[in-house]
Amino acid sequence: MSTLSLPAQIPSQAISTARKRVAKLTLWPLVAATFFMVSGGTYGTEEIVHGAGYGRGILILLFLPVLWSLPTAFMIGELSSALPAEGGYYAWVRRGLGNFWGFQEAWLSLAASIFDMAIYPTLFVFYLKQMSPWFADGNHAVMAGLFVVVTCAALNIAGIRVVGITSLWLFFLLSAPFAILVVMAPFKAGAFATPHSDSAATGLGLLGGVLVAMWNYMGWDNASTIAQEVERPQRTYPRAMLAAVVLVSLTYVLPFFAVYFTGVPASTFGGDGAWAEVAGLVGGKIFGFEWLRFLIVLGGMMSAFGMFNALVMSYSRLPLAMARDGMLPKVFARLSSKTRAPWVAIAVCATCWAMCLGLGFKRLITLDIMLYGASLMLEFVTLVVLRIREPQLKREFRVPGGLTGAILAGVFPGLLLLLALVESGSETVLGLNGLVFGALIIVAGFVVYLTTKKLRPQIQPVVIEDAETA
Repeated sequence: MSTLSLPAQIPSQAISTARKRVAKLTLWPLVAATFFMVSGGTYGTEEIVHGAGYGRGILILLFLPVLWSLPTAFMIGELSSALPAEGGYYAWVRRGLGNFWGFQEAWLSLAASIFDMAIYPTLFVFYLKQMSPWFADGNHAVMAGLFVVVTCAALNIAGIRVVGITSLWLFFLLSAPFAILVVMAPFKAGAFATPHSDSAATGLGLLGGVLVAMWNYMGWDNASTIAQEVERPQRTYPRAMLAAVVLVSLTYVLPFFAVYFTGVPASTFGGDGAWAEVAGLVGGKIFGFEWLRFLIVLGGMMSAFGMFNALVMSYSRLPLAMARDGMLPKVFARLSSKTRAPWVAIAVCATCWAMCLGLGFKRLITLDIMLYGASLMLEFVTLVVLRIREPQLKREFRVPGGLTGAILAGVFPGLLLLLALVESGSETVLGLNGLVFGALIIVAGFVVYLTTKKLRPQIQPVVIEDAETA
């Protein structure tokens, strides 16, 4: 049994009984969903090699999982196995650090989602335009973006298992073109090297490459918000996190290794859609048709769709958990009678993201890393605090090394976040420096919590059945 703080008016027995009637997410669908929450495939890594060159770029992609992803996966594995609660990281921080910091954890994530979620429908339309220029028209592009939002919202309302299975199939489909690229590359060894080709770094440089790689390796904790809808979460989460770390790393590194041996210069990866251009070179033409390029472009659409779809599932559980805790109005806790999906939270979040489609946000890496980094550090602090305050808490998985290991787990991620913030202060958001804008969002979370405190009822702790036996 584990004790979680939930509104007293929600009967624990009713929650447990409802959960038993709904199909839950198993290991490999969870791995696939995590893959899309973090990565979405090889797309988005082009700037790393363009900026740092093949050698240093591949080293970044190999070592960053060890310094950044693995400690995070260990932390998530322990906390999710100890506290498999709906809302995930929000519930952990609230348990360990109290209501104020729990609210800030959710605030940071939902605020970041406003900027982050506008990217994926835009990427979908970008690849769609390469297949059909008709979608280059402004209205057609907006309608295509809305199609992504509405379809993903509908899939999420249809139930978590639908999202998990969709993610699993999308993973296989979008990975297939890159698998073909890797297989074909040895037969094209040196084919595209010229005496004047330059494969050295030409753009961001080493630290810039690290920054972009951190962005590509972010989001490991997103899968934690659906813990009560995962089969045997105490055992499933640690396995899913470790499997996803390996899977994401391989999908980043193997294609670059393969293309390197073909002689394609690193500068080729400087433009948008560079992987499509490289695929066109490696795959060649059949009857004038660049078949591999077409498959890569199609995979790009699936990648953008899959990332948006999985993140709708993740982010929508935050308003659900907060409503149950009295942090938000009760309406956000309403569930579908058939699938138990939080349809109000999904609909409201999807509407907010749809309204941001026309803002044209690009990858605001500074803002993303700042907001995500602040929430991630709260999770690492929570890991240590719970080790001290609740040593008796049952943990199916533990960060190795005892309390010292738990403390050291956050050191390298913290240093990398500090380095990223110092190095990336040049972005602007709505005319403000990205760091300043991020700081304003963080401060706004404090203000919102303090000004709405009287509107929130006092929360009574409720004992609910452990998710392992539910």
